Amino acid sequence: MSKNDVKTVLVTGATSGIGRATTIKLSAAGWKVYATGRKASELEELVQEGHATASMVVELTNPDAVSTLVEDVMDKFGRLDGLVHAAGILTSGGLDNESDEGFLRLMDVNLNASWYLLKRSWEALKATKGSAVLVSSVTGLRAFPNLAGYCVSKAAVDQLVRCASLDGAPHGIRVNGINPGVVVTNLHKAGGMNKDAYGGFLEHSKSTHPLGRVGEADEVADTIAFLLGDQSGWTTGISFPIDGGRQLTCAR
Repeated sequence: MSKNDVKTVLVTGATSGIGRATTIKLSAAGWKVYATGRKASELEELVQEGHATASMVVELTNPDAVSTLVEDVMDKFGRLDGLVHAAGILTSGGLDNESDEGFLRLMDVNLNASWYLLKRSWEALKATKGSAVLVSSVTGLRAFPNLAGYCVSKAAVDQLVRCASLDGAPHGIRVNGINPGVVVTNLHKAGGMNKDAYGGFLEHSKSTHPLGRVGEADEVADTIAFLLGDQSGWTTGISFPIDGGRQLTCAR
């Protein structure tokens, strides 16, 4: 491909975990990556190391900020072939302990931001017959105790994937979701779990995932790259579990 034909992708949550692994994976595969996240220094590091071409710190729950982000992507790249929305938060508590504010924050970050990104990228994706991948969770597929808000937010993302895939199909846009099980990232620690508790959680998770281990961000990035690219050109509207079999088991 000539320089102007290189496919471009916007990746959110690019400074850690699945988003960072996906940024590095796609860049290595020849995509031109626009990275966004919360930490300016880590975004700049991605650019300096050649994993991203451009970056911006963005509050994804602000629709005007998302509009500015997509406008900058188009200004810098002139096209948008892919969207990977990996940013998200996790909090626990359920009906016993989750506050109304906490529930609304989960919906704002995990669901509303997904809508803002899709809506504002839609015309650009139409022009390229592009592809979007939203990162959901095994909790979107199954119910878990003490995680009602998180489960609901991710189940809503899964339904958005299905609806968006139907809206996008006449335009050649594919929209898919990915539903990881427990993956070694900063998600749980950012949600308030301390180092010791997190270590115990990872150890326990070996028994709740039939394959006997937790996942790595690179494994999830591989699947995202597949769903984003031409190899999955006849695939749209799916919620793809990559979870060591977790969604097949009962709560334990």
